[in-house]
Amino acid sequence: MTAPRSSSSDVEVLEVRRVRLVEVAAPELSEDERLVMDRAWSAAVRANPSLFDGPVAASAGLVREEPDGVLLSWMRTTYRHFALRRVPGVTAWLPALFVTVVQPSDDGRMLVGRQSSWTAAPGRWQLPGGSIEPPAPHAPLDIAALRRNAVRELAEETGNDAAPDDLALWLVTRGARASVGVVFRAPSQPADWLLERHAALGASERAKGREPELERVRLVRAPEELSDLGGPCVDHLEPVVRRYAGMAPDGAERKPDRS
Repeated sequence: MTAPRSSSSDVEVLEVRRVRLVEVAAPELSEDERLVMDRAWSAAVRANPSLFDGPVAASAGLVREEPDGVLLSWMRTTYRHFALRRVPGVTAWLPALFVTVVQPSDDGRMLVGRQSSWTAAPGRWQLPGGSIEPPAPHAPLDIAALRRNAVRELAEETGNDAAPDDLALWLVTRGARASVGVVFRAPSQPADWLLERHAALGASERAKGREPELERVRLVRAPEELSDLGGPCVDHLEPVVRRYAGMAPDGAERKPDRS
């Protein structure tokens, strides 16, 4: 059984100029919880052999810091722990922490993509982005590290090789199940170029015998267009698209404040 879905109306969206990150210790699992986790992870891997149990950062809480920042607590774990979300009645699961990138096109739209069948959420539409790889032990996780994660995900999923300094901090989202996303904005690019870059990436990946992480991309202008994509969307996609459409209804790009 999968975890219950939250709707876009359950998502909190904060416009921010600063994100302060603080590492906290992950809670210890009981022996019974660990056994449940291992069984759930084994079942998930049997269903999708491409899953791997690498290190990942999880959210431990989000607090608003006036006037324009947030304090984001995070903890180290592995993807195995996230399998507990799929077990009914278990409360020891951890919320996700991720980065996403709003990639505008020069005609005022933004890029969204549908995840391939081998990913953790096949068929789901989302922004380019993904989970955050934690730094080495005792090293800080800061906004610069988040930018590096974000540009890596953007390149891996769309073929767009942006530089970390190209990304401007824009939003932080928090879903109904407490998962937190840090949203950056990339500079606008020609619409045709964005589609061509993804097509070239897909051709390169298929020549190597594998599917790209985003099997398909589209450019959308308004949240009403999401229903035409054909497939489920992550809960934060509609609020972010709505915020973007309201900010730039005529396609003009406003320069957001950088962290």
